[in-house]
Amino acid sequence: MVVMGVMVMAGECSRADNTEHGISSSKETGDRQGARGRGRAKEFLTYSMLSLRSLWQISKLPRRNVTFTSLRNEREVFIQWDGTIRSKFHHIWLRDHCRCPQCFHPVTKQRLINTFDVGLSSPICDLEPVSTRSTSDGLEVLWPASSEPHVSIYPWPWLRRNSSCPSKDQEYSEKVLWGSRIAQDPPSVAYDEVMSDDEYGVYKWLSKIDKFGFCFVSGIPANPEATEKLANRIGFIRETHYGKFWDFTADLARGDTSYTNIALSAHTDNTYFTDPCGIQLFHLLEHIDGTGGATLLVDGFYVASILRDLYPDAYRLLSTVPIAAHAAGESEILYRATHPPLEHDSTGSLRTVRWNSDDRSVLRDVPYSDIPHLYEAMRTWNKLITSQDSEYWVQLSPGTAVAIDNHRVLHGRSAFTGKRRMCGAYIGGDEFRSRLSVLSEKFARPADLMATGTGKRGIWSHDF
Repeated sequence: MVVMGVMVMAGECSRADNTEHGISSSKETGDRQGARGRGRAKEFLTYSMLSLRSLWQISKLPRRNVTFTSLRNEREVFIQWDGTIRSKFHHIWLRDHCRCPQCFHPVTKQRLINTFDVGLSSPICDLEPVSTRSTSDGLEVLWPASSEPHVSIYPWPWLRRNSSCPSKDQEYSEKVLWGSRIAQDPPSVAYDEVMSDDEYGVYKWLSKIDKFGFCFVSGIPANPEATEKLANRIGFIRETHYGKFWDFTADLARGDTSYTNIALSAHTDNTYFTDPCGIQLFHLLEHIDGTGGATLLVDGFYVASILRDLYPDAYRLLSTVPIAAHAAGESEILYRATHPPLEHDSTGSLRTVRWNSDDRSVLRDVPYSDIPHLYEAMRTWNKLITSQDSEYWVQLSPGTAVAIDNHRVLHGRSAFTGKRRMCGAYIGGDEFRSRLSVLSEKFARPADLMATGTGKRGIWSHDF
């Protein structure tokens, strides 16, 4: 095994004593000891997890307090962060992520190197650096090249955040799951804050939507023009078969029950789209000569957590069995999509709730023996989303809008009489996340993850 060890403290380098692990430190960086294939040093490494919040705190530490050790063998570099936490990185992964100006465009933030042309004379996983060295700024790697050697430097906070062995904890999230008691203190911001030029109000608004799945905006002029301007503070409005910006009453102008005065059970919109809208904005402009029309909100993530804990078999079925949905109320459109009601990301975390019982299509392509169990699972889900513990009812009034994360929060309404005029819009989930990420760079990201002092996005950004 070829290894090297360098410890950095207060900007000075010293040799790391690795004899306790059965590894000898080389006398000089890049020296080779032993033969290839003598193991990959897994036995002596014990890993533990570190949350992103802790990572941010570490990334802010003064450099004089940093003590890191790096080792390498034929295919990997090992980094000792402290007495208990170690990470390892494949050589090819490090080469692929070099962000020097020759390998990564500093303006467009796009890769310039074709990683798959590196070291064509041997298997790609056999790529090995000439040397590695720990510095106060990060891990320095010298790569072999046909002309002059290539040097890469990887900042310590970036390496720790992107470690896959051990993998970091999921990104620190302040998502708050809620039930009916959210009525005591629902998230809200003022319209003037959101429309302010400094954009901090927009950041505050979107952060609350991300945290709670919805947020009210108060003090809006009760007209569609002001509401449309509010929607555009998030991003461009997504146009669908309902149009772009809606201004509607219960006149069945569209072939959907939302254009009636009947009650709507808790649901998410666009279950018939492969990509449902991300954010839905509602503003009640007027309700005259009638009663009813209260708005219903249900935190789908909260209900899913209860389902997972109390009814794991039902949770499994609703997470794995695709259920078809359709939109067919107008002759000019026929949308169909088939997805499980509960969708998860690659880590197994719940990502999207898709549920609209009214839009369910024919249940088919389900194993015959599973059908009764699936209906029982859907019945249990329906019982939970309609429980008093889950339902948050609120009577909207002109001047107050609500923005909803349509991938998380279900909404509905009670039946009403009289003339009820609503306006609103859809905004794509990608646009919402992009806007929040940009504002987070401005108001919340650690300084050393950005191009310090320039006000511009750095190449070692938090997000890519």
